[in-house]
Amino acid sequence: MSEDIEVVVGRVGKPHGIRGEVTLDVRTDEPERRFAVGTTLRAEAPAGADRRPSALTVAQARWHQSTLLVHFEEIEDRNAAEAVRGTVLYATLGRDEVPEDPEEFYDHQLIGLAVVDLDGAPLGEVKAVVHGSAQDLLTVRTPDGRDTLVPFVAALVPEVDLAAGRIVVADRPGLVTPFPEDVAEDPA
Repeated sequence: MSEDIEVVVGRVGKPHGIRGEVTLDVRTDEPERRFAVGTTLRAEAPAGADRRPSALTVAQARWHQSTLLVHFEEIEDRNAAEAVRGTVLYATLGRDEVPEDPEEFYDHQLIGLAVVDLDGAPLGEVKAVVHGSAQDLLTVRTPDGRDTLVPFVAALVPEVDLAAGRIVVADRPGLVTPFPEDVAEDPA
């Protein structure tokens, strides 16, 4: 079953200039791929906003310093650009689609994977991916029902094996496994 999924790839920011170009808060590691000329993205206006386009098609995208500037076919001038401010943009991906970089993963690829320690002992299952400003975190549900957060960095997550359906975590007390004194005090 190869059902398509939607992922957030950006949010429209403030207008840039008078011809309808907007700044974009990029939420993808592949902006050149997601904002290629001709790409149509589903557009979702913020709650309480008046009528806005339900889709936006990229007419032009360029970097200005560290900001991505995009002109959409449906946005003709600065007033129209201001009207779409805050709109969240979604791209549709095939469930089997993978990022170009083999060291990157889409959230849906990680959720549901078994989590094991360096010796292969089960630690739990990935329930969610939390995108933080410093790094991403994996929410791991342990067999006893606790949710723990594991920084998704190579030092703590040395292996992601999609084919085997597992993630290896270099566990230490307090990361996924509780501190020994916490286990001793647990009345259960």
